[in-house]
Amino acid sequence: MDFGGAEKADRFRRLHHGDRPLVLPNAWDFASGAALAEAGFPAIGTTSLGVAAAAGKADADGGTRAETLALARTLARLPVPVTVDVEGGFSARPGEVAALAAELASSGIAGINLEDGRPDGTLAPAGHQAAVIAAVKEAAPGLFVNARTDTFWLGSPDLDETLRRARAFAAAGADGIFVPGIADDAGIRAVLDATDLPLNVLHLPGRTDYRRLARLGVHRVSTGSLLFRTALRAAVAAALEVTGAGEAPAVPSYGEVQRLVSGR
Repeated sequence: MDFGGAEKADRFRRLHHGDRPLVLPNAWDFASGAALAEAGFPAIGTTSLGVAAAAGKADADGGTRAETLALARTLARLPVPVTVDVEGGFSARPGEVAALAAELASSGIAGINLEDGRPDGTLAPAGHQAAVIAAVKEAAPGLFVNARTDTFWLGSPDLDETLRRARAFAAAGADGIFVPGIADDAGIRAVLDATDLPLNVLHLPGRTDYRRLARLGVHRVSTGSLLFRTALRAAVAAALEVTGAGEAPAVPSYGEVQRLVSGR
């Protein structure tokens, strides 16, 4: 059953062209997704860190295909469109990534995030990633493919490479461009000017003010793993309050959650 997948996909696409940027909160299980939908958010995403950590696995290692599919099938029951973070597609083979995308679309999922970052910290060749995007769009033409490039996320921001990849991914059929880590006005404007596709920016507390992003013309703002990490902090704080011992911890960073999961 696709739970109105085609209608939700159309609605999700339109949400990228409203008067204000779409705020996309990222869930990690059905309860968090349902609570966010009930709070009035018009669409929900997933966070790969939250999905992986909840399963006791590291994020971005390509080891949560089964967990991601299982969560997607339950989230598809929600009354709002859902887009799923599939990391790099859990395969380097375009046909296998396309088959995953088609399965998600047939389950009622409206979109996916598909990233070019690899588990070893490198970027997939732009040509290969474009071929993956093209294969996905051929297999699931109605699916909103948010093509993520990790040119800023991996630690050495490269605007020229970002623009080159954005153009290549747009030419391959992507529906949106996602550049996590980008925050400055000039870089955001350059990506917006590079293609006609909606731009997705990751919310970075203290660095990506929503009103400023709206003025720049950003189309979508994702919360990424922030909600999951904040929930971890709240759980520990509530437990400490019962005992009356210890101070509430800070919200753990992405790296700290990865360390918790790995046990190192």
